[in-house]
Amino acid sequence: MSNHIIKHNYQVTKSDRNKLNNHNSFLMWFTGLSGSGKSTIANLVELELHKKGIKTYVLDGDNIRKGINKDLTFAPEDRTENIRRIAEIANLMVEAGNVVLAAFVSPYKKDRENVKNILKNSNFVEIYVNTSVEECEKRDVKGLYKKARAGEIKNMTGISAPYEAPENPDLEIITENLTIEQSVNEVLKYIQPKLQLKDE
Repeated sequence: MSNHIIKHNYQVTKSDRNKLNNHNSFLMWFTGLSGSGKSTIANLVELELHKKGIKTYVLDGDNIRKGINKDLTFAPEDRTENIRRIAEIANLMVEAGNVVLAAFVSPYKKDRENVKNILKNSNFVEIYVNTSVEECEKRDVKGLYKKARAGEIKNMTGISAPYEAPENPDLEIITENLTIEQSVNEVLKYIQPKLQLKDE
């Protein structure tokens, strides 16, 4: 069947949409343990960008699993499919001219590399929200670590399933050394040059 699928190219391009919006579009991928602060930072970064008139959208793990990925478990193969689907959604949104902020544990390097490949690398910013499992467990905002320790949750990243930390992220935020405001400012400072359109 795939031999009969032919991509249709439309006249309005990503570049056209970026010019209309007066900013570039790309994906910020926030990775880190559950409770590391990914969603909190992504939410506040989006708020600051929104104030500046930047077209944005946040994709978040729990929200996605209540909708398009509600058929997936937390087994390794389903985690991979979860991330693949999210990457394809993010790619469409970037093509539509949005700055996309994705907050996902995404524990496997190969899955994050796949996201980068789908987004064609230049549209991808990997942000490692580096928080120790001890600190995440102290926070335990969702009560997941307590349940994992009690054996109620299987395949809990950092407890009963591995987290493969990025070796060369575009940006690393060590949350135990920074306030939320400082973390948000680090992200905004990093992406500022990427947002700006270059004169052609």
